[in-house]
Amino acid sequence: MIEVEHLCKTFTVSRRDAGIRQAVSALFRRETEKIRALDDVSFRIEPGEMVGYIGPNGAGKSSTIKVMSGILTPDSGVCRINGLVPWKQRKEHVRRIGVVFGQRSQLWWDIPVIDSFMLLKDIYRTPDAVFHKNLSQLTEMLSLQEILRTPARQLSLGQRMRCEIAASLLHEPAVLFLDEPTIGLDAASKLAVRDFICQLNREKGTTIILTTHDMQDIEALAGRIILIGKGKILMDGDIEDFRRQLSPVRTVTVSVRKFADMVLPDGVQLVQKQGETGGRMIFTTDTGKVAVPQLIGLLSEKLEMYDLSVENVSMDALVLSLYRKYQI
Repeated sequence: MIEVEHLCKTFTVSRRDAGIRQAVSALFRRETEKIRALDDVSFRIEPGEMVGYIGPNGAGKSSTIKVMSGILTPDSGVCRINGLVPWKQRKEHVRRIGVVFGQRSQLWWDIPVIDSFMLLKDIYRTPDAVFHKNLSQLTEMLSLQEILRTPARQLSLGQRMRCEIAASLLHEPAVLFLDEPTIGLDAASKLAVRDFICQLNREKGTTIILTTHDMQDIEALAGRIILIGKGKILMDGDIEDFRRQLSPVRTVTVSVRKFADMVLPDGVQLVQKQGETGGRMIFTTDTGKVAVPQLIGLLSEKLEMYDLSVENVSMDALVLSLYRKYQI
């Protein structure tokens, strides 16, 4: 279980204008500014949850992950993960977590991947039996057979990210932090990583916290999202709840063998009809008044349908509307 209560973290940042005169002046009198990276951040994550932690650049996502992984010490507040305080009980804590930073590597650059794995086994003091069992499973699940003997510097980005995820899981962590795990990956590699993360959560019950700007990752993996902006938690809840609150209108397209006149309930509109006697009919429904299953039931009674599709608002549009709502 992850419990975060009233976390605060402030950084001091130096500022100066361009030019030699300004550089010399800064040696004697430096202009600084305090940045509030985390401002009274609180949330709770249950074991086995997959949570998307989202927000614009500079919102405080990575700072939160670094506090929870024991890298940063907050100015104030409480964080407990499985009963441990990350920055106070760091050695014991890191044995129970895995961390993947998309723009940083834990693999040694010039040695084969398998040697990096063996070094991590010694660092985490993973028993031989546990290590070899996990290595075998991860190698198969992430398709690493052909690249274990290759130095990390000779891997493609997609290959390296699969190895990074495996390296974070060899010691069987209960919690996995993923910070931009699919950054720069092609479509095939993204799908492979997403499928693996879902399988890991389903089979082992690993708690997963995902921070990313790729909203397709969030939609594919997380059932719950936490929105942070300017260091503050702005929203926390189920993705579908956000959809209903921010964009309750859904588009339902049906293909019918024959058109028929029908009385539509309040909240439902026929926006387009394509064809002469039969074809496509496009409806919109305000789900606050008429839910999609209710509309489908009504249409199936009146029309001979042979195809149907329901369109949701894209996750990118949903998140953009959140950013505009909170002016972040």
